[in-house]
Amino acid sequence: MSGQILEPGQIEAAANIPPFLHLPGRDLFIRRAERLRSLAQGHPLAGYLLLIANLCEAQQQVLDNPPPLPGPAPAAIARSREHRMPPIPFESLVRADGWLAAVDALLERLQGAANPAVDEALAQLRGADPDQRKAWGVSLLSGQFDLLPPAIAPFIGAALQVAFSHWLLALPEGALVENDTRTLCPACGSPPVAGMIRHRGKHNGLRYLSCSLCSCEWHYVRLKCSHCQESKHLAYFSLERLGRTAEQAPLRAETCPGCQSYLKHCYLEFDADAEAQADDLASLDLDMRLADEGYLRRAPNLLLAPGGE
Repeated sequence: MSGQILEPGQIEAAANIPPFLHLPGRDLFIRRAERLRSLAQGHPLAGYLLLIANLCEAQQQVLDNPPPLPGPAPAAIARSREHRMPPIPFESLVRADGWLAAVDALLERLQGAANPAVDEALAQLRGADPDQRKAWGVSLLSGQFDLLPPAIAPFIGAALQVAFSHWLLALPEGALVENDTRTLCPACGSPPVAGMIRHRGKHNGLRYLSCSLCSCEWHYVRLKCSHCQESKHLAYFSLERLGRTAEQAPLRAETCPGCQSYLKHCYLEFDADAEAQADDLASLDLDMRLADEGYLRRAPNLLLAPGGE
């Protein structure tokens, strides 16, 4: 066996390099459903949060027993690693057929929603042909929300999340590498839905951006805008008060005056059960307040129906 002998200074430097990735477990959707049910208690949007919790449970069932979901070929994954590119790129895979079986698998598990609006949306999705479903998927991931019915968005988003999470968890070891575009997911190239400030073990105190699509989390230094990478004059806002927050606030939005964007962050030290997608959905009032202040949200929550419930 051959290897490189590290000098003491090199060993210390290597030991101080933060872990690049924090990958989700295979129970990611059921944990999300449990968090949504907890957050729904006494919440003004309890009905919607419980609806999405049921959808997340269906996602977990599909992830546990997936239909054939052909993803990128091994040769394509190897090329992605060679060129330091995302191995499951959403821009190309959403235009292919590989994820569409997740739509039908979800629909099989969402029978009898007992909600006329939901039943109507599911019926419209069932009646759509593959090309229409792909067109809706492309529109959703490209942020063109006006090109798909709002009520269908969470179900298309849920199917895409199942497929991309399935592909993420099936990647061979070493397929994910750091790249120059640190503001986007190294697995699929999607933007983050939120940041997670971790508090345990080797991840203690580190910020990980959580992908809006595949749920991969990657390290990104703190006190730096996750969109334009500016580090000056960042401010933090919370649900309790629109302004600089107390240090104990479990959810805060980091705002950047340079690009006028923001990203929410969950501080696990103060709420160890926080989950990026769920806590983002449960804090839409913070989005509205920040919009009133002129800040822009850069990444969607794929489980949100644009324009309301």
